[in-house]
Amino acid sequence: MAAPPVTVKEVVSLTSSGINPQNISFTNLTMESEKFICVRETGAANSVVIVDMAQPMTPMKRPITADSALMNPAAKVIALKATVAGTAQDHLQIFNIDTKSKMKSHQMPESVVYWRWISPSLMGIVTNTAVYHWSMEGDSEPQKMFDRTGNLNGCQIIAYRASQDMKWFSVVGIAAGDPSRPGLVKGKMQLFSKELGRSQELDAHACAFSTHQVTGNSVKSQVIAFAQKTVMPDGNVASKLHVIELGAQAGQTPFQKRQAELFFPPEFMDDFPVNMSISEKYGVIYVVTKMGLLFVYDLETATAIYRNKVSNDPVFLACDSPSTGGVYAVNRRGQVLLLNLNEPAVVPFISGQLNNVSLALQVAVRGGLPGAESLVKPKFEQLFAAGDIKGAAECAADSPKGILRNPETIARFKAIPAQPGAAPPLLQYFGICLQRGTLNKVEGVELARLVLAQNKKQLLDTWMAEDKIECSEELGDLLQSVDADMALRVYIKAKANTKVVAALAARGEFEKMGKYCEMADYKPDYSYLLQSTLMSNPQGAVTIALQVSKMNPPPLDYNTVADLFLQRNMIREATSFLLDVLKEDREDQAAMQTKVLEINLVTFPNVADAILGQGKLTHYDRPRIAQLCEKAGLYMRALEHYTEVSDLKRCCVNTHSIDPQALLEWFGTLSREWALECIKELLVSNPRQNLQIIVNVCKEYTEQIGADAILKLLEEHNSSEGMFFYLGALVATSTEPDHHQKYIEAAAKTGQIKEVERITRESEHYDPEKAKVFLMEAKLPDARPLINVCDRFDMVDDLTTFLYQNKMLRYIEGYVQKVNPSNTPVVVGALLDLECDEDFVQNLILSVRSLLPVGPLVEEVSKRNRLKMLTPFLENLVAEGSTNADVHNALGMILIDSNTNPEHFLTTNEYYDSKVVGKYCEKRDPNLACVAYKRGNCDLELVEVTNKNSLFKLQSRYVVERMDADLWEHVLAEDNPHRRQLIDQVVSTALPESKNPEQVSVTVKAFMTAEMPQELIELLEKIVIQNSAFSNNPNLQNLLILTAIKADTTRVMDYINRLDAFNGPEVGEIAVGNELYEEAFAIFKKFDLHVDAMKVLLENLENLERGEEYANKVDLPEVWSQLAKAYLSQDLVSAAVAAYIKAKYTDDYLAVIDVAKRADDFDSMVKYLAMVRKKVKEPKVDSELCYAYAKTDKLAELEEFITQPNAAKLDNVGDRCFDEGLYEAAKVLFTTCSNWGRLASTLVKLHKFSEAVDAARKANNTRTWKEICFACVDEGEFRLAQLCALNIIVNADELEEISEYYQVRGRYEELLSLMEAGVGLERAHMGIFTELGILYAKFKPEKLMEHLKLFSTRINIPKLIRACEEMHAWKELSFLYIAYDEYDNAAGVMMAHPDAWEHVGFKDVCVKVANLEIYYKALEFYLVSHPTQLNDLLTVLTPRIDHSRVVALMRQANHLPLIKPYLQAVQNTNMVAVNDAVNELCLEEEDFESLRTSIDTYDNFDQMSLANKCEKHELLEFRRIAGFLYQKNAKWTKSVELSKKDGLYKDAMEAAAQSGDKDIAGDLLQFFIEQENKECFAAMLYNCYDLLKPDEVLEIAWMKGLMEYAMPYMIQVMKDYTNKVDVLVEDKKDRNKEKADQEKEKVEQQMNQNMYAQLLPAALPAPGMETTGGMNNPGMYGQMGGVQPGMYGGY
Repeated sequence: MAAPPVTVKEVVSLTSSGINPQNISFTNLTMESEKFICVRETGAANSVVIVDMAQPMTPMKRPITADSALMNPAAKVIALKATVAGTAQDHLQIFNIDTKSKMKSHQMPESVVYWRWISPSLMGIVTNTAVYHWSMEGDSEPQKMFDRTGNLNGCQIIAYRASQDMKWFSVVGIAAGDPSRPGLVKGKMQLFSKELGRSQELDAHACAFSTHQVTGNSVKSQVIAFAQKTVMPDGNVASKLHVIELGAQAGQTPFQKRQAELFFPPEFMDDFPVNMSISEKYGVIYVVTKMGLLFVYDLETATAIYRNKVSNDPVFLACDSPSTGGVYAVNRRGQVLLLNLNEPAVVPFISGQLNNVSLALQVAVRGGLPGAESLVKPKFEQLFAAGDIKGAAECAADSPKGILRNPETIARFKAIPAQPGAAPPLLQYFGICLQRGTLNKVEGVELARLVLAQNKKQLLDTWMAEDKIECSEELGDLLQSVDADMALRVYIKAKANTKVVAALAARGEFEKMGKYCEMADYKPDYSYLLQSTLMSNPQGAVTIALQVSKMNPPPLDYNTVADLFLQRNMIREATSFLLDVLKEDREDQAAMQTKVLEINLVTFPNVADAILGQGKLTHYDRPRIAQLCEKAGLYMRALEHYTEVSDLKRCCVNTHSIDPQALLEWFGTLSREWALECIKELLVSNPRQNLQIIVNVCKEYTEQIGADAILKLLEEHNSSEGMFFYLGALVATSTEPDHHQKYIEAAAKTGQIKEVERITRESEHYDPEKAKVFLMEAKLPDARPLINVCDRFDMVDDLTTFLYQNKMLRYIEGYVQKVNPSNTPVVVGALLDLECDEDFVQNLILSVRSLLPVGPLVEEVSKRNRLKMLTPFLENLVAEGSTNADVHNALGMILIDSNTNPEHFLTTNEYYDSKVVGKYCEKRDPNLACVAYKRGNCDLELVEVTNKNSLFKLQSRYVVERMDADLWEHVLAEDNPHRRQLIDQVVSTALPESKNPEQVSVTVKAFMTAEMPQELIELLEKIVIQNSAFSNNPNLQNLLILTAIKADTTRVMDYINRLDAFNGPEVGEIAVGNELYEEAFAIFKKFDLHVDAMKVLLENLENLERGEEYANKVDLPEVWSQLAKAYLSQDLVSAAVAAYIKAKYTDDYLAVIDVAKRADDFDSMVKYLAMVRKKVKEPKVDSELCYAYAKTDKLAELEEFITQPNAAKLDNVGDRCFDEGLYEAAKVLFTTCSNWGRLASTLVKLHKFSEAVDAARKANNTRTWKEICFACVDEGEFRLAQLCALNIIVNADELEEISEYYQVRGRYEELLSLMEAGVGLERAHMGIFTELGILYAKFKPEKLMEHLKLFSTRINIPKLIRACEEMHAWKELSFLYIAYDEYDNAAGVMMAHPDAWEHVGFKDVCVKVANLEIYYKALEFYLVSHPTQLNDLLTVLTPRIDHSRVVALMRQANHLPLIKPYLQAVQNTNMVAVNDAVNELCLEEEDFESLRTSIDTYDNFDQMSLANKCEKHELLEFRRIAGFLYQKNAKWTKSVELSKKDGLYKDAMEAAAQSGDKDIAGDLLQFFIEQENKECFAAMLYNCYDLLKPDEVLEIAWMKGLMEYAMPYMIQVMKDYTNKVDVLVEDKKDRNKEKADQEKEKVEQQMNQNMYAQLLPAALPAPGMETTGGMNNPGMYGQMGGVQPGMYGGY
């Protein structure tokens, strides 16, 4: 059966991609291009799902709420539309999904009824009145294009199309059908011309724009195709397809208007087109209808090509597929179908079944389809034979896949002579081909030859720029000598890599060459290329070498490349290449690293030094490079590479050639021992020259080498200067005393006195004793270093003694005057001890004067009893106005000792230090000490001296007058043994004498702070009770009572009665705090504080009786409210309510409610709340009053209350009543507030199920329905339960719970009845159908299959699959797998469970499985279970299975003969395994004819193995086949021997003739002679005519008497030789004639040249001409290279 011309392929199953079937509709799904499908999912959570057609199983889901979503045709850009709330306007937005950014947005002034992308950057928007275009570019808003026509009013817009040139637009809508045919919807279309600005109304269901190339036109014609299906006046339906040209251009052949009928079968009479697409690739029209019909028409002729049903489900959307030339269609089932032409079958179908050869040719030419070869060649021959050169050229140019555009066709046109005045036929042919498109390689070369022969290369430039000629290497070769640049471009386009590389190398464009090789993935012969470039362009050779090095793996060895440079002494180039190669610094390149360094150290040491300095090479031979560096004078590099200390010592002394900084850094790489060795070597070799380097090294690497080791080395070589310079840097950071000491010594030895002075002055780390001893011993001429040491470390005595004994008095004066005047007292003391002259000492003191610290001086002098000697000095200071305390202290001491009116000095002098002088006076006169201490407020000192001398009266007066809290705290401390004496003096003397209130206050506070209540009471009674100036002081009265409260409570009541000025409220609170409740009650009562008094009675005394008595006495509301609260706290609700009512207090209603509920006294609550609600309007009050009515069962009062205005929360009260079982009250409350859900629950509790169902119907919420349903199930009310459940199961989330509730209670029949009723609901969803299927599988498996067949599209198949697996419903399981497109699993179930298997169904499943292994499992299954139907299965699996594997499988099972029909059917694949199997079966069945046919037809098998088997067969025909096989495998000798053995001489002769071997032919001829088989001898001469030598045959025939048998052979030989001689003679004649023609042509050319002689100067003869003759003499030029001597007159 011939293959259909159209293929239908399911590309995507949207349900398999996770799309909910409910969302697969025209309103939810859009497909703007073949790249994306966009689906809006609506429900509890709205989202948009984007299915990428390249990866359909991984859709992208985004939480987006929109009314419409469109994916851009080219990019991941989405357009969203949503209605603005409360308006009829739509908000449009465009988002970039990749960048997650908003690109544009706009709010349309009216509702958008349809929109789509009409190009990747432009969107078409259709509203109720007009059409807009919105560009993605810039910030532009939608632009109005045109208004809608009236025929679209009331239509649903389903399409908007635009032509390619954006000049024509169409809007298509559908509307309800005529009353006579309501099932057939109307189609309306508006066609708008942008240029004309006009619209046309048409009847059409679908349309499409396209372009068509009319023969002879230079510009394509714009056409529109539209399909219409209308009801005629007579009731018939007319279905038409129209193809019309739009905007025909002047001067061009118009497109012929076409019209064709769309034939709908009777069962599709109400069907209509939903989409039309025109394939630019094939030039055909696709029309897809709603019911799944596909029409295919030719665009140019509107001829019907094909019609068939492609979808069993309704199609609602279709989209062009430019990449395939087909169209995508989406149906309600979620299948995305690709409808496309079956290229191999289209042309045969049109020419065969449609019998339309011309249409077949047109379609084949337009779409480049195969199968037209047999049609176009006869036509070409016919035109060519008729002399229609142009027609033949057009036929060849338009031939499908260019089958006639070959060298033979070109040769035929070339052979036709040109007609006078007309272009050559070949040029005509090329011109037509150029009009059609691009010339192929052969045509391009031939055309280039013609153009270049006419010197019109510019035409080639134009055609090349327009890509009219296919480039080839032959074309480039042709252009190479004419235009090298053009040739290079041709080579590049033709991918002639060798030629491109050679051309770029010759031009020196090596970088471009490398990029080209990388881009073209081409590897040229770099060795040849490099060698050829070295001589002409060394730098270019380096570039090539570097390119080679970057390849992986490199095509040339690096050493080989380097050697090529070195052989030509190109050191720099070799170095450049090697450095680039070695930049990765790999270990395996060590030899090359050594090599590059060696060649540069020998020739260019500076380059080698730079290379080593970069540090990029690390794996070379370091000892070798070290030696070369030393020889080259690169001592620093040598040091870096040597590894022996002897080598390092030898090199390091060359400091004159080494950079000091580099040498310094190098020392850092050495170990401690080696560094010391090298330093020692430098010291020994040239210490003066190397001193600076040595010092720098020692300073830099002190930590590594060790300072002690360095110092030891320097000391051993007596390098004081080295020590000085080294330690000069070290002491700045070192804290070692020894280092500082040695630096001092080194500086002193080198005469650096200033440095000695500095270090002794600034250093903190030297040993002062050692330094002092060294400096004293050194006796430096400058004593400043010694002064620094002694001054800093308090060795002034030693310094003074040293200077005084060494007669260095000048330095003593300088020290006290300039260095440290503060140490003058020490110097004076030391001089006094040395018995120095007193005048020198006094002069020394006077020289210092004000800088002298007087106190220490006085101390030092007084130690030596020489204080009087300071009198002149001190008086002099006082006279100068000194206020220094030490000066005045010293004068005072002198006056006290001399008893010269000291008391006057102590009271009048304001500069002395009271503590110092007072301390000085204590042992001399305590009263003077008190005077001094009092003057300076020296509290502690005064207290101490008065305690010591029992001066308590003086102490008490001072303490009272001082008024210092800290002092009072000190003297009243418990550990003071003199406290009692002081208190007595304060009470008896100091305080009574005082008239200052502040002094009294401070004293009282001090007693309080000291916590001395008894003493304080004693003090206060004396001040307050006894008549004094402070008796009526409120503070003191308060203090007295408070003190008594704390210390002596027995006195409190007496004080309360006797005193009247105290603060009653505060004192009362304090009394309460100290639990003196009666005293507090007395205070509050005395001051009329009734609330506080009641509080004491109720809270402190807890006496409710006294409280009620007191409340009746004062009769105040606030007192009654206090009493009510007290009653309430004791849960005395009735008494509390009575008190609250007397107080008319409503603020505590919350507490009363709580206590009343706790005490269960709701009667009292009713009374109280009735009073409260008169003042308070709170929901809490009214709610609790309702609750109290319910609790007291006062339903009549409750109904009356809730009918009146109130603020009660009846829902909450009802819930409380319900929870507490007060169902009648709850019923009243829920009925009143219309809470039907809770009312239903209440009625259930009252067992009123019918009323509960009515209430639930009013409530209409899932929770209520569930509650009623479950209760009815439990009570056996299944009818009511089903009514409830039907309202629940429409919610998919609740279905499982309902089902489980029924099943747990064993109500399977009722559950099945419920689900069967549920599937008939309008809101029935997939879950109901699925659950019913599961229940059937569990409880009624006989109904399951019928259920599946009816509702397979509405079932959650995966879920039901699991249920069927659990219940072993295998047949149904296989059906589900097939419906779910899980063909692999379906096949597995059928094979595993025989009751699920059915042959026809299994075949259908098997061809759709994805896992190829299932094919072979199926074969094994059939082999075991159904062997008779195995071939039938193999027939359907033939295109999909591996035939070799099938043969192996059957061979292993030893059932190969069983599949012989299959093997014969697939033998056309010419596979080894199949051919071997067929041949083997033929051999077993002794069917030699079939075997010979198989061998002749199919050659792909093990021929030698089969030949060996046939050779041993007993039948002659099989042995003949063996001989034939030997012939095919060139086993001529064996074939001949086998034929001779069987007497098959004819076969033997044929084998010998085919072998072409003269020896085999000779041997066979000899065999026939030996056998005296004359007939075979003669036949042998005929068959092997070309292999036998005539002379040998003649000899054998003459000797054996076989001349008569050989004579025919000899006659033929003579005939052949005669013919050959004739040919040679004719060939000789032709050559002679050709030579003569050449001579003649040469003469004509010469004559043509002579025509230009007249253009030359008159004084000179024309080139190539004699001066006297007219003929050109070939020998006239002689030996002169073509110029006759002297012919130009001496030139």
